Amino acid sequence: MASTGSRALQLLSLLQTHRYWPGQELAQQLGVSPRTLRRDVERLRDLGYPVDATRGVAGGYQLAAGASLPPLVVDDDEAVALAVGLRTAAQSGIAGIDEASVRALAKVVQVMPPRLRRRVDALRMTTLSTSLGPSPIADAGVLTALAQACRDEERIEFAYVARDGQASTRAVEPHRLVSIERRWYLVAYDLTRFDWRSFRLDRIAEPRPTGTRFRPRALPAEDAAEYVRESLHSIVEPMVVDATVEAPYDRVVEVLGRWCTVEANGDGTSAVHITAESAEWALFGLAAVDAPFRIVGPEEAVLAAADWGERFTRSAAALTMDGGASTSAASAAAGGSEGNASRPR
Repeated sequence: MASTGSRALQLLSLLQTHRYWPGQELAQQLGVSPRTLRRDVERLRDLGYPVDATRGVAGGYQLAAGASLPPLVVDDDEAVALAVGLRTAAQSGIAGIDEASVRALAKVVQVMPPRLRRRVDALRMTTLSTSLGPSPIADAGVLTALAQACRDEERIEFAYVARDGQASTRAVEPHRLVSIERRWYLVAYDLTRFDWRSFRLDRIAEPRPTGTRFRPRALPAEDAAEYVRESLHSIVEPMVVDATVEAPYDRVVEVLGRWCTVEANGDGTSAVHITAESAEWALFGLAAVDAPFRIVGPEEAVLAAADWGERFTRSAAALTMDGGASTSAASAAAGGSEGNASRPR
C-alpha cells in the first residue's frame, strides 16, 4: 500500500478530473478499503479541498468548486502539456486570455525541473504554426461556459449569427470544443434542427446553461475534430494560388516557406503555390515578400490582385491630392502670390 502522503496526492489527482467517482471504484483505484478512503477524503478536506460526498450504497465523491483555487497536482506529462498549452493560448484567438496565459506560463515553468523545461523548449522549437493571416477572436467567457457545459453534459442556449448573417437562438447538447487553424468550434446536437452542427465560437454570444442534463448521443464521425473538418470541407474548398515571384528561392522560403511550396525557376525567380481559404490571404502572403510577382492562376486570384491594384492606386492618388491641397492652403496662409504659385497644376 502506498504511503498516506503519496496516496493523498493520487486521490487529489483523480478528483481533479472533476468526474463523479463511485466510492467502491475510487477505493479500488487507490488499492484501499472504503474506510481508508473516507479517512483520506477527510484529510483533503482538512487541507481546504472541498470534496462532496454522496452517502449510501451507490454513494461516491466529487471535487466541488471552492472559495479559492487549491494547488494542482500534475505528473510530468501533464506539466509539459500544461506549459505547451499555455504557450499556445498566449498566441491564440481568444480575447483577454493572452496576458493571463503568459503569467500562468511563467509560474509553471518556474517550478519545473530542468529536464521538463528541456522537453517544453524542444516542443516549442520544433513546432510551427500553419495558420495564414489573422484569426477571429473568441470570447474567453464564452469558451469557459461552453467547456463547462460539455464537461457537465448540460444543455445550453446561446445567440448565434450564421455565415449569411442570419441571427437566431440555439438550444443544443454540447459535445466537444475543437480548435482548428486558430479558430474555435463547438460540436453539438442542435435541438431545433434535430441534427449535429458545428458552431464557430466567435459567432456565439450570451451562452446560458439550462440546468438540464442529457445522455450523450453518438457522434456521426470518428471524433469531433474530424466532424469539424468534414463540415468545413463541405462549405469551403481551399484555393491553391500559383504565382511567380521575382525574388530568389531562399528569400521567398524565409518569408513564406511554412505556408506554401516554393520552387526555384533558375532565372532568379521563384514559383510559389499557396493553399489558402481565399485569394485575399494568398495576396497578403505574396505582398509580404516585398518583390514584384505575377499571378498565374486561378482567375479569381488574378481578378482579386487587379482589384487591389486599382484600389491602392486610387488611394495613392487621393493622398497625393490631399497633400498638395494642404501645402497650397499653408502657403496661402503665409500670404501673397506665393500661395497662388504653389497651387497644384
